[in-house]
Amino acid sequence: MNLEQLKQDTTKMIWQFSIPAIISMVLTSLITIADGFFIGNYVGKEGIAAVNLGLPIIYLYLGVGLMVSIGGVAIAGMALGSGDESACSQVFRQTIVTTFIFSVLLSFIMVFSFQPMLSLLRADRCVIGYFQEYYRIMLLELPVMVVNSSFGMFIRGEGHPKYYMKISIMDVLFNIFLDYVFADWLHMGVAGIALASLLAALASFICILYFFVRKASIYRLGGFRFSGKICVQSILNGSSEFIGEMSTGIAMFAYNFVIMRKIGADGVTAFTIVGYVAYAFSMVIVGFGQGTSPLISFAYGAKEKILAAHIRRRTNRYVCCAGIVVFLLMAAGMEWYSRLFVQNERVEGMIQSGMLIFMTSFFFSGVNAITSFYYTATGRAFESAVISASRGLVVLLACIFTLPFLFGMTGVWLAAPVTEGITLGITLYFLRSRQ
Repeated sequence: MNLEQLKQDTTKMIWQFSIPAIISMVLTSLITIADGFFIGNYVGKEGIAAVNLGLPIIYLYLGVGLMVSIGGVAIAGMALGSGDESACSQVFRQTIVTTFIFSVLLSFIMVFSFQPMLSLLRADRCVIGYFQEYYRIMLLELPVMVVNSSFGMFIRGEGHPKYYMKISIMDVLFNIFLDYVFADWLHMGVAGIALASLLAALASFICILYFFVRKASIYRLGGFRFSGKICVQSILNGSSEFIGEMSTGIAMFAYNFVIMRKIGADGVTAFTIVGYVAYAFSMVIVGFGQGTSPLISFAYGAKEKILAAHIRRRTNRYVCCAGIVVFLLMAAGMEWYSRLFVQNERVEGMIQSGMLIFMTSFFFSGVNAITSFYYTATGRAFESAVISASRGLVVLLACIFTLPFLFGMTGVWLAAPVTEGITLGITLYFLRSRQ
Protein backbone atom coordinates (compact mmCIF):
# COMPACT_ATOMS: atom_id res chain seq x y z
CA MET A 1 0.00 0.00 0.00
CA ASN A 2 1.42 3.38 -1.04
CA LEU A 3 0.61 6.55 0.91
CA GLU A 4 1.10 8.91 -2.03
CA GLN A 5 -1.15 6.79 -4.21
CA LEU A 6 -3.79 6.82 -1.46
CA LYS A 7 -3.63 10.62 -1.32
CA GLN A 8 -3.84 11.09 -5.07
CA ASP A 9 -6.39 8.38 -5.88
CA THR A 10 -8.49 8.23 -2.70
CA THR A 11 -11.78 7.54 -4.45
CA LYS A 12 -10.25 4.91 -6.72
CA MET A 13 -8.66 3.07 -3.78
CA ILE A 14 -11.86 3.19 -1.74
CA TRP A 15 -13.68 1.45 -4.58
CA GLN A 16 -10.73 -0.82 -5.36
CA PHE A 17 -10.72 -2.16 -1.81
CA SER A 18 -14.46 -1.91 -1.13
CA ILE A 19 -16.04 -3.42 -4.25
CA PRO A 20 -14.48 -6.89 -3.78
CA ALA A 21 -15.37 -6.77 -0.08
CA ILE A 22 -18.93 -5.70 -0.88
CA ILE A 23 -19.30 -8.47 -3.46
CA SER A 24 -17.91 -10.98 -0.97
CA MET A 25 -20.24 -9.87 1.82
CA VAL A 26 -23.32 -9.63 -0.41
CA LEU A 27 -22.56 -13.10 -1.74
CA THR A 28 -22.34 -14.27 1.87
CA SER A 29 -25.81 -12.83 2.47
CA LEU A 30 -27.07 -14.60 -0.66
CA ILE A 31 -26.23 -17.89 1.03
CA THR A 32 -28.66 -17.01 3.82
CA ILE A 33 -31.29 -15.85 1.33
CA ALA A 34 -30.87 -18.99 -0.78
CA ASP A 35 -31.17 -21.12 2.36
CA GLY A 36 -34.40 -19.27 3.16
CA PHE A 37 -35.71 -19.85 -0.35
CA PHE A 38 -35.07 -23.60 -0.24
CA ILE A 39 -36.37 -23.95 3.31
CA GLY A 40 -39.51 -21.95 2.52
CA ASN A 41 -40.26 -23.90 -0.66
CA TYR A 42 -39.14 -27.40 0.40
CA VAL A 43 -39.82 -27.37 4.17
CA GLY A 44 -42.34 -24.60 4.90
CA LYS A 45 -42.79 -21.40 6.86
CA GLU A 46 -42.14 -23.24 10.15
CA GLY A 47 -38.63 -24.06 8.89
CA ILE A 48 -37.95 -20.38 8.16
CA ALA A 49 -39.18 -19.45 11.64
CA ALA A 50 -36.99 -22.15 13.23
CA VAL A 51 -33.82 -20.92 11.52
CA ASN A 52 -34.61 -17.33 12.49
CA LEU A 53 -35.04 -18.26 16.15
CA GLY A 54 -31.39 -19.37 16.15
CA LEU A 55 -29.95 -16.26 14.48
CA PRO A 56 -28.72 -14.91 17.85
CA ILE A 57 -26.33 -17.89 17.90
CA ILE A 58 -24.87 -16.89 14.55
CA TYR A 59 -24.50 -13.27 15.65
CA LEU A 60 -22.67 -14.47 18.76
CA TYR A 61 -20.09 -16.26 16.58
CA LEU A 62 -19.77 -13.25 14.30
CA GLY A 63 -19.31 -10.98 17.31
CA VAL A 64 -16.49 -13.06 18.77
CA GLY A 65 -14.82 -13.44 15.37
CA LEU A 66 -15.07 -9.76 14.46
CA MET A 67 -13.92 -8.67 17.92
CA VAL A 68 -10.63 -10.54 17.61
CA SER A 69 -10.18 -10.18 13.84
CA ILE A 70 -11.01 -6.52 13.24
CA GLY A 71 -9.04 -5.52 16.31
CA GLY A 72 -6.08 -7.59 15.08
CA VAL A 73 -6.33 -6.26 11.52
CA ALA A 74 -6.34 -2.68 12.80
CA ILE A 75 -3.19 -3.30 14.89
CA ALA A 76 -1.49 -5.07 11.99
CA GLY A 77 -2.48 -2.29 9.58
CA MET A 78 -1.03 0.42 11.79
CA ALA A 79 2.16 -1.64 12.21
CA LEU A 80 2.38 -1.98 8.43
CA GLY A 81 1.86 1.77 8.03
CA SER A 82 4.79 2.38 10.36
CA GLY A 83 6.99 -0.11 8.42
CA ASP A 84 7.18 -2.98 10.97
CA GLU A 85 6.40 -6.06 8.83
CA SER A 86 7.62 -8.53 11.47
CA ALA A 87 5.02 -7.26 13.94
CA CYS A 88 2.37 -7.57 11.19
CA SER A 89 2.99 -11.29 10.79
CA GLN A 90 3.03 -11.91 14.54
CA VAL A 91 -0.31 -10.15 14.99
CA PHE A 92 -1.77 -12.03 12.01
CA ARG A 93 -0.82 -15.48 13.33
CA GLN A 94 -2.00 -14.78 16.84
CA THR A 95 -5.30 -13.35 15.57
CA ILE A 96 -6.11 -16.43 13.48
CA VAL A 97 -5.28 -18.90 16.28
CA THR A 98 -7.20 -16.89 18.88
CA THR A 99 -10.24 -16.66 16.60
CA PHE A 100 -10.22 -20.43 16.05
CA ILE A 101 -9.90 -21.28 19.76
CA PHE A 102 -12.66 -18.86 20.80
CA SER A 103 -15.11 -20.13 18.15
CA VAL A 104 -14.53 -23.82 18.96
CA LEU A 105 -15.05 -23.19 22.68
CA LEU A 106 -18.24 -21.37 21.80
CA SER A 107 -19.58 -24.45 19.99
CA PHE A 108 -19.07 -26.55 23.12
CA ILE A 109 -20.98 -24.01 25.19
CA MET A 110 -23.85 -23.69 22.70
CA VAL A 111 -24.60 -27.44 22.79
CA PHE A 112 -26.06 -26.92 26.27
CA SER A 113 -27.94 -23.71 25.42
CA PHE A 114 -30.50 -24.96 22.89
CA GLN A 115 -33.19 -26.16 25.29
CA PRO A 116 -33.26 -23.11 27.62
CA MET A 117 -33.43 -20.80 24.59
CA LEU A 118 -36.33 -22.67 22.97
CA SER A 119 -38.22 -22.92 26.25
CA LEU A 120 -37.97 -19.17 26.80
CA LEU A 121 -39.26 -18.46 23.28
CA ARG A 122 -42.16 -20.93 23.72
CA ALA A 123 -41.57 -22.49 20.32
CA ASP A 124 -43.97 -25.26 19.26
CA ARG A 125 -42.86 -28.86 18.69
CA CYS A 126 -42.56 -28.58 14.90
CA VAL A 127 -40.35 -25.48 15.08
CA ILE A 128 -38.20 -27.06 17.82
CA GLY A 129 -37.56 -30.12 15.65
CA TYR A 130 -36.41 -28.05 12.69
CA PHE A 131 -34.28 -25.85 14.95
CA GLN A 132 -32.37 -28.80 16.42
CA GLU A 133 -31.83 -30.47 13.04
CA TYR A 134 -30.36 -27.30 11.56
CA TYR A 135 -28.21 -25.91 14.37
CA ARG A 136 -26.59 -29.19 15.45
CA ILE A 137 -24.79 -29.17 12.11
CA MET A 138 -24.27 -25.40 12.11
CA LEU A 139 -22.24 -25.68 15.34
CA LEU A 140 -19.61 -27.39 13.18
CA GLU A 141 -19.92 -24.89 10.32
CA LEU A 142 -19.85 -21.63 12.28
CA PRO A 143 -16.22 -21.90 13.57
CA VAL A 144 -15.07 -22.55 9.98
CA MET A 145 -17.07 -19.55 8.78
CA VAL A 146 -15.56 -17.28 11.44
CA VAL A 147 -11.98 -18.35 10.70
CA ASN A 148 -12.57 -17.92 6.95
CA SER A 149 -13.83 -14.39 7.55
CA SER A 150 -10.79 -13.57 9.67
CA PHE A 151 -8.45 -14.86 6.98
CA GLY A 152 -10.35 -12.81 4.41
CA MET A 153 -9.67 -9.56 6.24
CA PHE A 154 -5.93 -10.22 6.11
CA ILE A 155 -6.12 -11.19 2.42
CA ARG A 156 -7.61 -7.74 1.77
CA GLY A 157 -4.94 -6.20 4.00
CA GLU A 158 -2.34 -7.84 1.75
CA GLY A 159 -3.81 -5.92 -1.17
CA HIS A 160 -5.54 -8.93 -2.81
CA PRO A 161 -9.25 -8.26 -2.24
CA LYS A 162 -10.19 -9.84 -5.58
CA TYR A 163 -8.80 -13.23 -4.51
CA TYR A 164 -11.14 -13.39 -1.52
CA MET A 165 -13.98 -12.18 -3.73
CA LYS A 166 -13.40 -15.18 -6.02
CA ILE A 167 -13.47 -17.51 -3.02
CA SER A 168 -16.77 -15.96 -1.94
CA ILE A 169 -18.25 -16.46 -5.40
CA MET A 170 -17.22 -20.11 -5.33
CA ASP A 171 -18.65 -20.50 -1.81
CA VAL A 172 -22.03 -19.11 -2.83
CA LEU A 173 -22.35 -21.14 -6.03
CA PHE A 174 -21.26 -24.35 -4.32
CA ASN A 175 -23.61 -23.71 -1.40
CA ILE A 176 -26.62 -23.04 -3.63
CA PHE A 177 -25.87 -26.13 -5.72
CA LEU A 178 -25.65 -28.30 -2.61
CA ASP A 179 -28.85 -26.71 -1.23
CA TYR A 180 -30.63 -27.86 -4.37
CA VAL A 181 -29.11 -31.35 -4.25
CA PHE A 182 -29.85 -31.96 -0.56
CA ALA A 183 -33.29 -30.28 -0.47
CA ASP A 184 -34.73 -31.29 -3.87
CA TRP A 185 -32.97 -34.50 -4.87
CA LEU A 186 -32.24 -36.08 -1.48
CA HIS A 187 -35.15 -34.53 0.50
CA MET A 188 -32.92 -33.90 3.54
CA GLY A 189 -34.84 -30.80 4.72
CA VAL A 190 -33.19 -28.29 7.02
CA ALA A 191 -30.39 -30.73 7.90
CA GLY A 192 -29.40 -30.82 4.23
CA ILE A 193 -29.35 -27.02 4.05
CA ALA A 194 -27.01 -26.89 7.05
CA LEU A 195 -24.78 -29.63 5.62
CA ALA A 196 -24.49 -27.66 2.38
CA SER A 197 -23.21 -24.66 4.35
CA LEU A 198 -20.62 -26.80 6.15
CA LEU A 199 -19.23 -28.41 2.99
CA ALA A 200 -19.05 -25.07 1.14
CA ALA A 201 -17.23 -23.44 4.09
CA LEU A 202 -14.66 -26.25 4.18
CA ALA A 203 -14.02 -25.87 0.44
CA SER A 204 -13.42 -22.13 0.93
CA PHE A 205 -11.07 -22.85 3.82
CA ILE A 206 -8.87 -25.00 1.56
CA CYS A 207 -8.66 -22.21 -1.04
CA ILE A 208 -7.74 -19.69 1.66
CA LEU A 209 -4.95 -21.90 3.01
CA TYR A 210 -3.55 -22.14 -0.53
CA PHE A 211 -3.27 -18.33 -0.66
CA PHE A 212 -1.31 -18.05 2.58
CA VAL A 213 0.97 -20.96 1.70
CA ARG A 214 1.71 -19.93 -1.91
CA LYS A 215 0.84 -16.26 -2.51
CA ALA A 216 1.06 -14.21 0.72
CA SER A 217 4.01 -11.81 0.97
CA ILE A 218 3.31 -10.01 4.27
CA TYR A 219 1.01 -12.16 6.37
CA ARG A 220 2.61 -15.62 6.34
CA LEU A 221 1.67 -18.72 8.29
CA GLY A 222 4.14 -19.95 10.89
CA GLY A 223 5.03 -19.93 14.55
CA PHE A 224 4.49 -16.98 16.86
CA ARG A 225 5.03 -15.85 20.41
CA PHE A 226 1.71 -15.25 22.13
CA SER A 227 1.42 -11.70 23.41
CA GLY A 228 -1.15 -11.00 26.10
CA LYS A 229 -0.80 -7.30 25.40
CA ILE A 230 -1.68 -7.71 21.70
CA CYS A 231 -4.57 -10.01 22.62
CA VAL A 232 -6.02 -7.46 25.04
CA GLN A 233 -5.48 -4.61 22.56
CA SER A 234 -7.20 -6.59 19.79
CA ILE A 235 -10.18 -7.42 21.99
CA LEU A 236 -10.51 -3.84 23.24
CA ASN A 237 -10.06 -2.37 19.78
CA GLY A 238 -12.61 -4.76 18.30
CA SER A 239 -14.98 -4.51 21.26
CA SER A 240 -17.35 -2.22 19.37
CA GLU A 241 -17.82 -4.88 16.68
CA PHE A 242 -18.46 -7.49 19.37
CA ILE A 243 -20.95 -5.16 21.00
CA GLY A 244 -22.53 -4.52 17.62
CA GLU A 245 -22.96 -8.20 16.73
CA MET A 246 -23.97 -9.22 20.24
CA SER A 247 -26.42 -6.36 20.34
CA THR A 248 -27.86 -7.57 17.05
CA GLY A 249 -28.14 -11.07 18.49
CA ILE A 250 -29.83 -9.84 21.65
CA ALA A 251 -32.11 -7.61 19.60
CA MET A 252 -33.00 -10.54 17.32
CA PHE A 253 -33.84 -12.63 20.38
CA ALA A 254 -35.97 -9.76 21.71
CA TYR A 255 -37.72 -9.42 18.33
CA ASN A 256 -38.51 -13.14 18.34
CA PHE A 257 -39.63 -13.04 21.97
CA VAL A 258 -42.05 -10.17 21.34
CA ILE A 259 -43.32 -11.39 17.95
CA MET A 260 -43.95 -14.95 19.19
CA ARG A 261 -46.11 -13.57 21.99
CA LYS A 262 -47.92 -10.84 20.03
CA ILE A 263 -48.33 -12.42 16.58
CA GLY A 264 -46.95 -15.98 16.52
CA ALA A 265 -44.79 -17.99 14.11
CA ASP A 266 -46.30 -16.27 11.05
CA GLY A 267 -45.03 -12.94 12.33
CA VAL A 268 -41.54 -14.41 12.82
CA THR A 269 -41.62 -15.76 9.26
CA ALA A 270 -42.65 -12.36 7.83
CA PHE A 271 -40.00 -10.57 9.85
CA THR A 272 -37.37 -13.07 8.69
CA ILE A 273 -38.20 -12.58 5.01
CA VAL A 274 -38.02 -8.78 5.31
CA GLY A 275 -34.86 -9.29 7.33
CA TYR A 276 -33.17 -10.92 4.35
CA VAL A 277 -33.19 -7.53 2.60
CA ALA A 278 -31.84 -5.81 5.70
CA TYR A 279 -29.15 -8.47 6.03
CA ALA A 280 -28.07 -8.06 2.39
CA PHE A 281 -27.90 -4.28 2.78
CA SER A 282 -25.95 -4.60 6.03
CA MET A 283 -23.43 -6.73 4.13
CA VAL A 284 -22.99 -3.85 1.66
CA ILE A 285 -22.21 -1.60 4.61
CA VAL A 286 -19.85 -4.14 6.18
CA GLY A 287 -18.16 -4.54 2.79
CA PHE A 288 -17.51 -0.81 2.65
CA GLY A 289 -16.34 -0.92 6.26
CA GLN A 290 -13.98 -3.84 5.77
CA GLY A 291 -12.72 -2.42 2.48
CA THR A 292 -11.91 1.03 3.84
CA SER A 293 -10.74 0.03 7.34
CA PRO A 294 -7.23 -0.99 6.14
CA LEU A 295 -6.98 2.32 4.25
CA ILE A 296 -8.05 4.31 7.29
CA SER A 297 -5.72 2.38 9.63
CA PHE A 298 -2.81 2.82 7.21
CA ALA A 299 -3.40 6.56 6.82
CA TYR A 300 -3.86 7.03 10.57
CA GLY A 301 -0.72 5.01 11.34
CA ALA A 302 1.19 7.21 8.89
CA LYS A 303 0.01 10.33 10.85
CA GLU A 304 -2.38 11.38 8.06
CA LYS A 305 -5.47 11.99 10.22
CA ILE A 306 -7.10 14.38 7.76
CA LEU A 307 -6.81 11.77 5.00
CA ALA A 308 -8.37 9.11 7.28
CA ALA A 309 -11.33 11.41 7.99
CA HIS A 310 -11.66 12.19 4.28
CA ILE A 311 -11.94 8.46 3.48
CA ARG A 312 -14.67 8.14 6.11
CA ARG A 313 -16.68 11.08 4.72
CA ARG A 314 -16.60 9.76 1.16
CA THR A 315 -17.59 6.29 2.26
CA ASN A 316 -20.53 7.69 4.24
CA ARG A 317 -21.83 9.35 1.06
CA TYR A 318 -21.61 6.05 -0.82
CA VAL A 319 -23.51 4.01 1.77
CA CYS A 320 -26.22 6.66 2.01
CA CYS A 321 -26.75 6.50 -1.75
CA ALA A 322 -26.76 2.69 -1.58
CA GLY A 323 -29.56 2.81 1.01
CA ILE A 324 -31.70 4.98 -1.24
CA VAL A 325 -31.15 2.67 -4.24
CA VAL A 326 -32.09 -0.48 -2.27
CA PHE A 327 -35.21 1.22 -0.89
CA LEU A 328 -36.42 2.18 -4.38
CA LEU A 329 -35.69 -1.25 -5.87
CA MET A 330 -37.53 -3.13 -3.13
CA ALA A 331 -40.46 -0.69 -3.26
CA ALA A 332 -40.87 -1.56 -6.94
CA GLY A 333 -40.57 -5.34 -6.45
CA MET A 334 -42.22 -5.79 -3.07
CA GLU A 335 -45.15 -7.98 -4.16
CA TRP A 336 -42.97 -10.33 -6.19
CA TYR A 337 -40.47 -10.59 -3.34
CA SER A 338 -43.11 -11.46 -0.74
CA ARG A 339 -44.27 -14.45 -2.84
CA LEU A 340 -40.77 -15.74 -3.52
CA PHE A 341 -40.37 -17.54 -0.17
CA VAL A 342 -43.87 -18.53 0.95
CA GLN A 343 -47.36 -18.85 -0.49
CA ASN A 344 -49.36 -17.72 2.52
CA GLU A 345 -51.70 -14.72 2.34
CA ARG A 346 -51.31 -13.72 5.98
CA VAL A 347 -47.51 -13.75 5.85
CA GLU A 348 -47.46 -11.99 2.46
CA GLY A 349 -49.75 -9.25 3.82
CA MET A 350 -47.47 -8.64 6.80
CA ILE A 351 -44.43 -8.37 4.53
CA GLN A 352 -46.04 -5.94 2.09
CA SER A 353 -47.47 -3.72 4.83
CA GLY A 354 -44.22 -3.44 6.77
CA MET A 355 -41.31 -3.57 4.33
CA LEU A 356 -41.27 0.12 3.35
CA ILE A 357 -41.54 1.23 6.97
CA PHE A 358 -38.66 -1.02 8.01
CA MET A 359 -36.42 -0.01 5.09
CA THR A 360 -36.45 3.70 5.96
CA SER A 361 -33.75 2.69 8.45
CA PHE A 362 -31.40 2.22 5.48
CA PHE A 363 -31.15 6.00 5.09
CA PHE A 364 -29.32 6.28 8.43
CA SER A 365 -27.80 2.89 9.24
CA GLY A 366 -24.93 3.12 6.75
CA VAL A 367 -23.58 6.38 8.15
CA ASN A 368 -23.79 5.05 11.70
CA ALA A 369 -22.02 1.79 10.85
CA ILE A 370 -19.22 3.32 8.73
CA THR A 371 -18.48 5.89 11.41
CA SER A 372 -18.21 3.07 13.93
CA PHE A 373 -15.77 1.25 11.60
CA TYR A 374 -13.78 4.50 11.31
CA TYR A 375 -13.41 4.87 15.07
CA THR A 376 -12.34 1.23 15.40
CA ALA A 377 -9.77 1.58 12.61
CA THR A 378 -8.25 4.62 14.34
CA GLY A 379 -8.13 2.98 17.78
CA ARG A 380 -10.93 5.05 19.33
CA ALA A 381 -12.94 2.21 20.78
CA PHE A 382 -15.15 4.32 23.08
CA GLU A 383 -16.91 6.27 20.35
CA SER A 384 -17.28 3.13 18.22
CA ALA A 385 -18.70 1.16 21.15
CA VAL A 386 -21.23 3.86 22.03
CA ILE A 387 -22.53 4.02 18.44
CA SER A 388 -22.72 0.23 18.20
CA ALA A 389 -24.39 -0.14 21.58
CA SER A 390 -26.95 2.55 20.77
CA ARG A 391 -28.05 1.20 17.38
CA GLY A 392 -27.79 -2.45 18.32
CA LEU A 393 -28.82 -2.66 21.96
CA VAL A 394 -29.84 0.25 24.19
CA VAL A 395 -32.12 2.30 21.94
CA LEU A 396 -33.19 -0.69 19.85
CA LEU A 397 -34.28 -2.78 22.81
CA ALA A 398 -36.27 0.15 24.18
CA CYS A 399 -38.06 0.39 20.83
CA ILE A 400 -38.62 -3.37 20.55
CA PHE A 401 -40.24 -3.61 23.98
CA THR A 402 -42.44 -0.52 23.57
CA LEU A 403 -43.46 0.05 19.94
CA PRO A 404 -44.94 -3.43 19.20
CA PHE A 405 -47.10 -3.25 22.32
CA LEU A 406 -48.37 0.16 21.22
CA PHE A 407 -48.78 -0.47 17.48
CA GLY A 408 -48.70 -4.27 17.02
CA MET A 409 -46.80 -5.53 13.96
CA THR A 410 -46.41 -1.94 12.73
CA GLY A 411 -44.41 -1.26 15.88
CA VAL A 412 -42.11 -4.16 14.98
CA TRP A 413 -41.37 -2.50 11.63
CA LEU A 414 -40.89 0.93 13.26
CA ALA A 415 -38.27 -0.21 15.76
CA ALA A 416 -35.31 -0.16 13.33
CA PRO A 417 -35.85 3.28 11.69
CA VAL A 418 -36.54 4.98 15.02
CA THR A 419 -33.37 3.43 16.47
CA GLU A 420 -31.14 4.43 13.55
CA GLY A 421 -32.53 7.98 13.56
CA ILE A 422 -31.72 8.45 17.26
CA THR A 423 -28.27 6.88 16.81
CA LEU A 424 -27.55 9.25 13.92
CA GLY A 425 -27.86 12.13 16.37
CA ILE A 426 -25.23 10.49 18.62
CA THR A 427 -22.95 9.85 15.61
CA LEU A 428 -23.15 13.47 14.47
CA TYR A 429 -22.38 14.64 18.00
CA PHE A 430 -19.14 12.62 18.08
CA LEU A 431 -18.11 13.80 14.63
CA ARG A 432 -18.67 17.46 15.46
CA SER A 433 -17.13 17.37 18.93
CA ARG A 434 -13.91 15.57 17.97
CA GLN A 435 -12.56 14.81 14.49
